[in-house]
Amino acid sequence: MPRDLPWPPHGITLTFKYQMTDKILKNISVPAGEHLDYLKQVSIDIHYAIYDGIPLICKWLTVENHSSNKIEVVHFINEILATPEAESQPADLYGKGWLLPNITVQTNYEFGGATGSGASLGKSVHWKVDPKYKSQVNYNYKTKCLLETYPNWGPAQDIVSGGTFSSFRTWELVHDSWNRERKGLEIRRMYRTISPWVTENPIYFSVIHSDTKSVKKAINQAAAVGFQMVDMSFGSGFNIEDTSRTNYQRMKMLDDYAKSRGIALGGYSLLASRHVGGGNDVVMPKGMKPVFGHSPCLASKWGLNYFHKLYAFFDSTGMNDFINDGSYPGDVCAATWHSGHKGLPDSQWKQFKIISHFYHWCLARGVYLIVPDWYFLNGSNKTAMGYRETDWSLPRRKQVILERQNIYDGTWTKTPSMGWMFVPLTEYHGGGAAATIAPLKDHLTRYKQAFADLFGDGVSGNFRGLELYDSRKTETLVKHWVSFYKKHFAILNSDIIHVRRPDGQNISCILHVNPYLKDKGMAMVYNPLDHPVKRELKLPLYYTGLTNSATIVQKNSRTKKFKLDRKYDITVPIDVKANSYTWLIIK
Repeated sequence: MPRDLPWPPHGITLTFKYQMTDKILKNISVPAGEHLDYLKQVSIDIHYAIYDGIPLICKWLTVENHSSNKIEVVHFINEILATPEAESQPADLYGKGWLLPNITVQTNYEFGGATGSGASLGKSVHWKVDPKYKSQVNYNYKTKCLLETYPNWGPAQDIVSGGTFSSFRTWELVHDSWNRERKGLEIRRMYRTISPWVTENPIYFSVIHSDTKSVKKAINQAAAVGFQMVDMSFGSGFNIEDTSRTNYQRMKMLDDYAKSRGIALGGYSLLASRHVGGGNDVVMPKGMKPVFGHSPCLASKWGLNYFHKLYAFFDSTGMNDFINDGSYPGDVCAATWHSGHKGLPDSQWKQFKIISHFYHWCLARGVYLIVPDWYFLNGSNKTAMGYRETDWSLPRRKQVILERQNIYDGTWTKTPSMGWMFVPLTEYHGGGAAATIAPLKDHLTRYKQAFADLFGDGVSGNFRGLELYDSRKTETLVKHWVSFYKKHFAILNSDIIHVRRPDGQNISCILHVNPYLKDKGMAMVYNPLDHPVKRELKLPLYYTGLTNSATIVQKNSRTKKFKLDRKYDITVPIDVKANSYTWLIIK
């Protein structure tokens, strides 16, 4: 975690308490003979958290029932905020989306998205027209400038006497410009502040067989080269739902062995994108389909049993790494026979609470969570950086450019540690020998490029295959890059400034910056061409904290001092070999 971000975050909290009065009760129409006096014993607290050092505010509400009656929270709106419009459009937009106000709004009630906005917008975050705003330019009063945060369904939650209900939380980050890089820096800062577990970035190997011999080999190789984690991948035969004593004993034995070698061990499980049958799948309202085409209801008998098995597995084996694929995408369920929810209105809330509670439990126990969905504010550590799986069936040379583009594009709102990349060491989605890295010793150039692309950009890759090395030369290569990554870990896991996007036509560059470190910056420069490139490269050093001059140490250890111009930029001559890379350390 960066030195300037303490945990818990510094700031203040405020709570405003509201209770029903006789004056309010008199204005509520009720059937004859019915009395609402008990509502005077129900309180609603509005909570605010205001953070130091970042223009960020958090809001949530709690309802406390001190009456002798059971009450129900049918629905709630967590935030209502009228903002200045981001654009003025007199007429209708003819299908064009509105430019929304320059605020990033995030809730921890989010699902079914690979980005923060995709997981929240339209699900718990809603930008609406403001019926009270009569002086707006749009003739039909359709300007989207009213923010409301609420669940689309329910929650329809009962509060028994003496009970409390808590809403989800809404974070609002106010931006000071529309500059894409600056906004991205602010969003990344927000995640490091409110969910610092996203800064964890272990190096891990996904072994494609789960038999004892294969797993022990993977553990031994990982320990030998300095990797930190091994997981039993999809298709490996690992079955976290096997509750037999034999399975638990073998998995605990493997975990004990891994720990003795300094390796964290875990495995993979598919959840939502599967059909389980037996009346346990989600029952969708007419006209709606599950996000993945089919899915079990997490609050069905099967779903509740699934999570019971997960808790039992980690309790019994001690493993502390988990890949939960096809996590809950937000499907509702109209079934009335599922024991974990009453019907359609409460189904989304109950299912989300089941999975988020498990993720909170994993975070508290130190179980590293790799989840292909935006569950960061509920305890997950990493999601996909963003790539198309079938691209790994392309020839190796094309994979390199796409690999670099995926990282460049995936780090605008994610820190390097928040996204994983994929390195299929064995054939994946076809492509044959032309697409495959294994045998590793025969394709050391491609293997080296993968390490340079990922580790050079501070990104942890899902190295998936049978082995990490297959010769002494391959082992030396892996050790070199692991050593490089660990030596420069602090700056490589700092903020990224996007200098030049990879296009296969010229060099590309990503710049790591951190004003709190001795190494203020590190530029990774890649050359995809078949000939060396000599040129001058402009590096924007504003976010390094340097103001007058910078000392550049190149890969070949040459050192030179440069004067910053009035935009805090320097222009550096570079010389990059064909199909290679170089790096520059800024002090």
